[in-house]
Amino acid sequence: MRQRTLWIAWPSFLMAGVLEVLVFSAADPAELSGWVGRALETVSPAGVYTLAFFAFWTVCALTSMLTLLLATPEPANTEPRRWP
Repeated sequence: MRQRTLWIAWPSFLMAGVLEVLVFSAADPAELSGWVGRALETVSPAGVYTLAFFAFWTVCALTSMLTLLLATPEPANTEPRRWP
């Protein structure tokens, strides 16, 4: 279980960092209020960076989990189900 958690967490952490750099090299946190709404007006720029990083990390972790789920082979000792 620990190894699978690391297979999910580590690549998603790295990709969240890459996405953070790409997004905020093109967009200023102060300009995001037009995209997101007035909810970000009370959050500092460092807070916006933090929230965005965790959002990116969550999305990347979900995609890593899905990839791991789809790549996991079926157990070899089970026979395929036969329908009558």
